[in-house]
Amino acid sequence: MVKDSIGVIFGKTESLSFKFAVSDSTATKRSDYVKVWHEVDGWTLAQVASITRSSEGFSIEQAVDVAEGASKVVDMDQQIIAEAAVIGGRDKHGALRVPKSPFSPGDKVFKADEMLIKQTLGLIRGDVYIGLLEGQNIKVNLDANNLVQKHCSILAKTGAGKSYTSGVILEELLEKDVPLLIIDPHGEYGTLKFPNQEKPGMFERYGITPKGYEDRVTIYTPASKTLNPSADLLFRLNGINLGVKDLMQFFSDEHSQNQTGILFEAVSKLKVEKTKYTIEDIIFEVGQNKSKIKWNVISKLETLKETGILSDKATTISDLVQDGRASIIDMKGVNPDLQALIVAKLCGDLFEARKLNTVPPCMLVLEEAHNFCPEKGFGGTVSSDILRTIASEGRKFGLGLMVVSQRPARVDKNILSQCNTQIIMKVTNPNDLQAISKGLEGISSEVVDDIKRLSPGVAMIVSTYIERPVLVEIRVRKSKHGGASVPVVKPPISTKINIEVPEGIDTAKEIIGEQKTIEGLEKKPKVQAGELLYGKEAPIEEPKKEVLKKKRQKNDISLYAKMFGSRKK
Repeated sequence: MVKDSIGVIFGKTESLSFKFAVSDSTATKRSDYVKVWHEVDGWTLAQVASITRSSEGFSIEQAVDVAEGASKVVDMDQQIIAEAAVIGGRDKHGALRVPKSPFSPGDKVFKADEMLIKQTLGLIRGDVYIGLLEGQNIKVNLDANNLVQKHCSILAKTGAGKSYTSGVILEELLEKDVPLLIIDPHGEYGTLKFPNQEKPGMFERYGITPKGYEDRVTIYTPASKTLNPSADLLFRLNGINLGVKDLMQFFSDEHSQNQTGILFEAVSKLKVEKTKYTIEDIIFEVGQNKSKIKWNVISKLETLKETGILSDKATTISDLVQDGRASIIDMKGVNPDLQALIVAKLCGDLFEARKLNTVPPCMLVLEEAHNFCPEKGFGGTVSSDILRTIASEGRKFGLGLMVVSQRPARVDKNILSQCNTQIIMKVTNPNDLQAISKGLEGISSEVVDDIKRLSPGVAMIVSTYIERPVLVEIRVRKSKHGGASVPVVKPPISTKINIEVPEGIDTAKEIIGEQKTIEGLEKKPKVQAGELLYGKEAPIEEPKKEVLKKKRQKNDISLYAKMFGSRKK
């Protein structure tokens, strides 16, 4: 083998793939990037798709003999063969070109350099730093404008790191002064305020430092400060001069035409009689109706009134969307139906504000998206329609959408298909994998297999300006992560040490390396010898020295036998 190469191409070759014999078992591994000189297209990038090792001289009979101990493994002649998938190379105009003629057997294969990898994969531009290319020390940056304008989705099973990854992206967007409006059903994003104090050794590897964004983050709660004490401000919807369309959002989709008619009659009368009316006025007018259906309408209106979400001092979109700031709508303690209603009203007002250009371009972050825009067949919510509208038309008005979900199969496919950047972490559910494969153009079965095997913290990035799916180790967060699981079973304060002790060991110092003699132990009568193993210091009655000696000498009983029981039957 040539010294500076890692292998040589052999056998049947194609323009899209080739096999090469590997010079050393440590020279390359699966997913590594390699380069080969093509006689027409110059340096061409490829990726190792698989690698195998075999020995034709080691027969099954020899393997059985080794397993039975009849013989030993001797030096055997091994062959290491790798198969690589060709990615291509950039021409002088910057376009990616895949060779149209096959590679030649005998061509040398080299490890790809950083510049070739970044140029070929399309990782040169971008200002949103999310991590390192898996197995490489190459930073992966996404383009902020592409990420916001053309939408983004983060999909993963529970515990794979989707909330952590979204936190990384939000940190980067805050650094770029992008306004953020975050729908947070579980109160996970409030920790953006505080610097990360965990895993200090990881910061150097990713080249970042801990940082909190307390001066840029405001937490709103639709509930109350009692239910959500960490909130900065209350979130309230406008309760003055509500129209029929506004009120019907508060009702379920099963409302009848008669209910709508009763509401229309009450609201129309109030508009004529008053310049300003509240929900109490609407309830009173509905009560004047002679139809028995009015009681269903009154019941729903009373329920809405009791939530306290309506106010004459509503939270405005201008308050929520400001340059360089993140507004978090923390939904802890809020009924799921009311959550969907808040999202519908909030997103509708946000979309109108962007069309009128009364607020700056921004990104809407939707955590647990399957609850607010479910796929048909998994129920419906009042927020589905406006979210579909934002996904299809929002980019024209500078309104980006980030969809975060642990159940891709339950998220509306029309919304997922509009996300040009997909960040996919480990997914194992067959229905979710099928949903992802349908939402990604040209996805292969090998890519689906890779998704099932992803490690926690590793994401597959699929984007329109990245030439092929790439695996990225998500960087450590600058701010504190708030989405970690709460431990159910806490570890004991003092863990007992189970030590296997061979026969013949008689003293505690031989068991645990204690340098004190038995006589030294006798000077501490309040600590049993066995308790030294467990770090427990329980007061006991002081034994007499003579009694201890007699017990130790009787029948030659060792200290080990006293502590763990005799092995004699």
